[in-house]
Amino acid sequence: MNGRNALGWDERFALDVWYVDHWSPWLDLQILAKTIGAVLGRRGISAAGSATMPEFEGPSGAASTPSRESFA
Repeated sequence: MNGRNALGWDERFALDVWYVDHWSPWLDLQILAKTIGAVLGRRGISAAGSATMPEFEGPSGAASTPSRESFA
């Protein structure tokens, strides 16, 4: 499983970086096909021990997390 709520934030970001490094139209078609299959098969909806994905609380090991106002 490559996404939805079954992955933690670190794994999601690692996949995002991999996608940027390997982007192609063919890859997008493969992702779209897998996404349709996952949605129709209802796979990866809930994270372990949670109904949805846990809230993002910043990078692992960060001393502090900027507030939303920091990006406005």
